[in-house]
Amino acid sequence: MSLESIHLTAGGVSVLLDVAGDRLPAVAHWGAALGGIDAADAAAIVAAGAHPVVPNTPDVPVRLSVLPEQHTGWLGRPGLSGNRDDGGAWSPLFRVTGVEASGAAPNAGLLTVPGGTVRISARDDHARLALDLDVELTPEGVLRLAATLTNEGDRYRLDELSLALPVPPRAREVLDFAGRWGKERSPQRSPLTVGAHLREGRRGRTGADAATLLTVGESGFGFARGEVWGLHVGFSGDHRHWAERLSSGEQVLGGGELLLPGELVLEPGESYRTPWVYGVYGDGLDDQAHRLHRMLRARPRHPRRPRPVTLNVWEAVYFDHDLAKLTALADRAAELGVERYVLDDGWFRHRRNDDAGLGDWYVDEDVWPHGLTPLIDHVRSLGMEFGLWFEPEMVNPESDLARAHPDWVLQTGGRLPVEARRQQVLDLALPEAYAYILERMSDILAHNDIAYIKWDHNRDLVDAGIAPSGRPGVHAQTLAVYRLMDELKARFPGLEIESCSSGGARVDLGVIERTDRVWVSDCIDPLERQGMMRWTQQLLPPELLGAHVASGRSHTTHRVHTLGFRAATALFGHFGIEWDLTAATAAELAELKDWIAFHRAERDLLHGGELVRMDEVDASLLVSGVVAPDRARALFSLAYVGRSDVAPIGRVTLRGLAADRRYRVRLLPWGAPRGEAPMPPWAAGADGVVLTGAALERAGLLAPVSYPDTVWLVEATAVD
Repeated sequence: MSLESIHLTAGGVSVLLDVAGDRLPAVAHWGAALGGIDAADAAAIVAAGAHPVVPNTPDVPVRLSVLPEQHTGWLGRPGLSGNRDDGGAWSPLFRVTGVEASGAAPNAGLLTVPGGTVRISARDDHARLALDLDVELTPEGVLRLAATLTNEGDRYRLDELSLALPVPPRAREVLDFAGRWGKERSPQRSPLTVGAHLREGRRGRTGADAATLLTVGESGFGFARGEVWGLHVGFSGDHRHWAERLSSGEQVLGGGELLLPGELVLEPGESYRTPWVYGVYGDGLDDQAHRLHRMLRARPRHPRRPRPVTLNVWEAVYFDHDLAKLTALADRAAELGVERYVLDDGWFRHRRNDDAGLGDWYVDEDVWPHGLTPLIDHVRSLGMEFGLWFEPEMVNPESDLARAHPDWVLQTGGRLPVEARRQQVLDLALPEAYAYILERMSDILAHNDIAYIKWDHNRDLVDAGIAPSGRPGVHAQTLAVYRLMDELKARFPGLEIESCSSGGARVDLGVIERTDRVWVSDCIDPLERQGMMRWTQQLLPPELLGAHVASGRSHTTHRVHTLGFRAATALFGHFGIEWDLTAATAAELAELKDWIAFHRAERDLLHGGELVRMDEVDASLLVSGVVAPDRARALFSLAYVGRSDVAPIGRVTLRGLAADRRYRVRLLPWGAPRGEAPMPPWAAGADGVVLTGAALERAGLLAPVSYPDTVWLVEATAVD
């Protein structure tokens, strides 16, 4: 019997593919697990979703495959767009030629795959195109897809190769993210109406305004409940996400790399593979996030050792690199319990401000006559790792490199692109430029004891052409950056890399395959960070999110906040400091030392537990927490980010604990100091109150009355 259906199931999720005949696979179900279905069940599910022929539509029901095809009568966004020089092959009709799945065999027409990857191969002999579709369901229930297109004829210009997943009609509300520099991942909601909700990133990097994870769900969905289906393109260059509803009733999520005109031309025998497109189902946004977090934590190269408490010296010294000041900062940091010391921008030739020097990756002999060795040796003698800032993809026109090799700059039209931050982009797809950067970075790393790179990327790619032709170069540049990161990791085992791109403008699942954390934002104002951390966690777990304690007055907003608010906000990420510790008072240093000790004692829980976020009961209060895998303990944050219209706000619920276990719940002596606001009776004493997990989730407890810009930490510990 021929293969009719493929059922991938793992992590409480099922994906049922209709592969009857020789047509490309169509998704008959993507969502909650279907259980142990047989071939008859699968056939019935497929048949139950078949469209009828209705007036003014094609005489054959339109069928949507994971690569939407125009020849079927599909009038939404096509999956493949391209053509040959004669204009042909723009609407191929692929026929499946083979299906491969490891560890599974078909039974009566149904292939059941308990997690893993299925490859479906197809071709169109007339168009002379071959296609391979990889469909994988991870053990955590994350669906990911990629397509490889091979040209078997004359040169083929590829404009788009994207993949799409259907979502049910009950999913009628869209959530994605907007943002700008210093305020990344701001959530926005809208109804899904007829037409396309299209989000395109044309910055040459992921972008502070990226959709990040485009989700549609049942109306009113929140963190705890409501089915949601989300899509993420795991790529750090130009990209596209969309949600589309057709007048015929179909709804899809789609995405892929955004190719610029003429950027990708396949010569005979050449292939193009899409980035992974991730589909993430959940019953509530937390369930969706948990799948991604578990998938990332299961990777062999996910950071396993405790995340080092980090001091970055940027906001302490900026470009003023003075050895005495920097060693004094190291002394203070070591006394506080810091474990990693990072020297930021300004250490290389000609770099006294951000006008010059990018590309001249030699230690500045004027500022560092004995090299970086004296500082590194001092930092290492104090028991700390040493990290260093690079921006390897960029070049200042005012640099030795740019003067020697002006043709190494990405450009088109016989002109240089408009400057941004007085810098241009180095063409790393050019072998000579790539070799130079690899050699200079390798030399610095080989001759210095450096455990960590802060990898910055401070401008968008505009007019990013490959000289001298001027053909678009964003695709090649992105892949070259990936190769550079991979090569450095291979040459220097144990090297960690932070993805910093004007703050949080390169946060995606493509770059995180090569890096060990992301810098969420250049804005460390804790009030702004409360929201940015909350929503960046929709994609990445807390241990991958750089979260620092800055000075009392924010560098970016000039707001003033207490140390308790700053530290409690940074607590729930990869904790660090961005502050001139030599200017801190003795009382501030003592308090900061206690916070660092507290974080280090709790980071197994903070970085290994399960994230829970409570839906708002009041816009002035954000409640979230981390629950231990064994449900024996949890730490919750009650962050007051404004003033409520009422006081007290009322009961807040705490989710994630075992319903039938009893927990002692108490306020911790961290963050908001006791005695500054009336305490509810349960919080008045050191012993707190004992409640079951079910009571905490369903009845909750009264939130303290509080001033704004304050965090109260609540601990729940099982007592039975």
